[in-house]
Amino acid sequence: MRKRNIYSPDSKEPYRLSRTKLENFMRCPRCFYLDRRLGVGQPPGFPFNINSTVDELLKREFDRCRVDQVPHPYMVEADIDAIPAIHPELDNWRKNFVGVSHVHADSNFEVFGAIDDLWLGSDGQYIVVDYKATSKNGEVTLDADWQISYKRQMEIYQWLLRKNGLPVSERGWFVYCNGKRNADGFDNRVEFVVELLPYDGNDDWIDNALVDARNTLMNNELPTATASCDYCVYRIEASAIELGTF
Repeated sequence: MRKRNIYSPDSKEPYRLSRTKLENFMRCPRCFYLDRRLGVGQPPGFPFNINSTVDELLKREFDRCRVDQVPHPYMVEADIDAIPAIHPELDNWRKNFVGVSHVHADSNFEVFGAIDDLWLGSDGQYIVVDYKATSKNGEVTLDADWQISYKRQMEIYQWLLRKNGLPVSERGWFVYCNGKRNADGFDNRVEFVVELLPYDGNDDWIDNALVDARNTLMNNELPTATASCDYCVYRIEASAIELGTF
């Protein structure tokens, strides 16, 4: 059981809540409560080192264009009228566990999240960019139900940057890298097809979600299990077997 970073209803200090933890609340308030209020987090997943490598290499490419203040070839091909943005806080905004932050008055949460990239359009609006890597047959899209988490991620970043005073475009972009599976062999490399997918975000849900998350943590009762949550289903079924009530 974790002892640090537990939410205390009696504390007056802003509570740091990551973009990921807010997403966990959106998926399952019960698991969110177990984690943030009671210190019982979900088992950690395996690190996606290939995805992290793709992210790092993309950042290096876009940073070279940032220095020269020219669009990346991907942006030119997609006819995006923008260049990689220069901002004095960009390095901090991209750091894990630092990121862009804002204290939300109604919930007293200090919400934060680390962006992948930021472009500047010719209209003076900033464009939030997120890198994604996968390997699947066919073209990548944003149509799957589970990709709602990607969309909320984009919207939270847009909301955070707006709260930091930036004029932010509703349209963000996903730089989506899809590892090709139809090569004749590995030959010490994987080739990627890169698609730039637009997404028009709407952050109207965030304020209410933060208040709901705060109210959940203030309650002394554990929320009911979420039927669509794999962790809740597992715990219920495992407990039933262990207690012999299945």
